[in-house]
Amino acid sequence: MTATVKTDTDSGAPWSPDELTERLRAVSAERYHDRHPFNVRMHEGTLTRAELRRWIANRFHYQRHIPVKDALILAKFDDPALRRGWSRRIRDHDGERAGEGGIERWLRLGEAAGIAREELLDTARVLPGVRLAVDGYVNFCRLRPALDAVAASLTELSAPDLMRTRIAAFEKHYPWIETEGLTYFRGRVGQGGRDGQEALGLVRAWARTREQQERAVAALAFKCDVLWSLLDAVDGAGAGANGVSRGASGAAEEGVGHA
Repeated sequence: MTATVKTDTDSGAPWSPDELTERLRAVSAERYHDRHPFNVRMHEGTLTRAELRRWIANRFHYQRHIPVKDALILAKFDDPALRRGWSRRIRDHDGERAGEGGIERWLRLGEAAGIAREELLDTARVLPGVRLAVDGYVNFCRLRPALDAVAASLTELSAPDLMRTRIAAFEKHYPWIETEGLTYFRGRVGQGGRDGQEALGLVRAWARTREQQERAVAALAFKCDVLWSLLDAVDGAGAGANGVSRGASGAAEEGVGHA
């Protein structure tokens, strides 16, 4: 996706917090990956089993790096209260103990779709384009200031609506995926809304100058491009490519999702 983020370079006056919020939400409205053709087909119910399994397997590479990028962001905070609050995101994905958390729930999604846990954990199966997109996001959070890294997480503002759409689509079009496997999506409806509002509050408070505000908008656009690029890689890979196997996962099956 190559849309250009619009900024007003002719004036150095900062936007009001509400105008900054409007500009951030406009980025998500225009560039969020719910509009990607692969996601559109997923929600229309026209993906094959192989395509859906390929997405589940490769998206897991992103999922398992969420607590990594959040740990990198947390390390930038000087305020203990901020660190305590942000550490909740890590616990949400890693869990309080073994067998809990978002990463575990994604593994169960894979199992519900017929992908062995060992296949999901095998990083050698990850598509190169997916690996590049995820590495780019992790390194962005490692190297950029806290404002930029937090602003990049604002895709969470769009996550609840996407999760609701996805749950309905999976229940309607992909009944071959066991219902228990949708637990991750259900949990992210509430978590995504909470995390997005929390991050938005920080960005509104920190981005005081026009330069800071434009950096925040650009950071969110970058994150949208990461998610879009991930789907480009999955969409462009054929059955039998890295990211799924033709064994227990049944990736060679080419019937449409609801068949």
